[in-house]
Amino acid sequence: MNIQLSEHFTYKKLLRFTLPSIIMMIFTSIYGVVDGFFVSNYVGKTPFAAVNFIMPFLMILGAVGFMFGTGGSALISKTMGEGDHEKAKCIFSLLIYVSLICGIVIAILGIIFVRPIASLLGADQMLDNCTLYARIILLALPAFILQYEFQSFFVTAEKPQLGLAVTVAAGVTNMVLDVLFVVVFRLGLAGAAAATAMSQVVGGFIPLIYFARKNTSLLCLTKTKFDRKVLLKTCMNGSSELMTNISMSVVSMLYNIQLMKYADENGVAAYGVLMYVNMIFLATFIGYAVGTAPIIGYHFGMENIKELKSILKKSTVIIGAFAIGMLLLAELLAYPLAKIFVGYDIELLKLTLQAFRIFSFSFLFAGFVIFASSFFTALNDGLTSALISFLRTLVFQIAAVMILPLLFAIMGIWISIVAAEIIALIVTVFFIIGKKNKYHYL
Repeated sequence: MNIQLSEHFTYKKLLRFTLPSIIMMIFTSIYGVVDGFFVSNYVGKTPFAAVNFIMPFLMILGAVGFMFGTGGSALISKTMGEGDHEKAKCIFSLLIYVSLICGIVIAILGIIFVRPIASLLGADQMLDNCTLYARIILLALPAFILQYEFQSFFVTAEKPQLGLAVTVAAGVTNMVLDVLFVVVFRLGLAGAAAATAMSQVVGGFIPLIYFARKNTSLLCLTKTKFDRKVLLKTCMNGSSELMTNISMSVVSMLYNIQLMKYADENGVAAYGVLMYVNMIFLATFIGYAVGTAPIIGYHFGMENIKELKSILKKSTVIIGAFAIGMLLLAELLAYPLAKIFVGYDIELLKLTLQAFRIFSFSFLFAGFVIFASSFFTALNDGLTSALISFLRTLVFQIAAVMILPLLFAIMGIWISIVAAEIIALIVTVFFIIGKKNKYHYL
């Protein structure tokens, strides 16, 4: 039976309700990694480095979906908690229509300007590969934005299992087409990009069709009207997620620039492997945050302080358990995961393994900050959420990656990931303490 947002959540119910979102985010990350595996092993080290080099730029363009999804989910769930389900449907519809238009416009601009941007970032000998891969991916950008958006909206609509099914369908599409295009038809980098683009179409447009028809969820597409206040509130609520994705992408570009200086293409390739694993592991925390956000927003709308306190306490325990498990698993899987991607190059494997052993400690701290940011988003406090995300993903990361390599060379780059997460957690604790007078359930 479906668990409703209005219920009291025990540990068991929290895990049951958020599990589809966790698996959904992990699966999304895994099939995003599939391109890297096939490109690295079947196309070559330079194209693999090119994919990792241009990917942050593509993620920036797709971040609009995160903003509308998380920010809109907070507003919609709060509106439903207040008892106005028709208004919630109108807000949902407006956000889908606006994000689709934004996706088309951004895709066109991205296709036009991707080559000079890649050149400006220092792609050099990877420029042609970066441009080819990006332009094919950008053809599906509107679907990519919708895919990220619907990951949040499926949970808000009390249909997380359906969201998981769509994500699995998209992931299987990507994996099958990667084998077909890259291994069988030998289409190289273009084949890998086409496989990803087509999987994004599956992930974005199947939910669109579902919500456009009559369905059994809490949400569906209806006639709506332009509401500037709703869009502004959504953007404010989702600004932290937008900031997180943009900042992570900007920081990744900076890491790549630093790595080109200290270790050339090998450094970029090693960092690419770390980021693939990082995406999969952090997807657990992000999935949990996405899964709990509508619950928090709904009870915030109901002004159910007792339930909010309960959810916050239980979530802290759950995330702590996840964090310890992530560290142990990362250390255990460091060698086999590195070997899967770069086992063909002994020097690159050694560098990747060294980096892996250090950066895995970041999992001890990242989950708490991710959840705290999401918690404030769900409370419709977008400013606090954005500040936490901005400091974690941009300010502390940039400071660390610029300073620590001067002291420890390339080792400083790997250490900086952990150092930034520790500082972010300390600052987040101060934010929570400072907000206790405003939010009595903290």
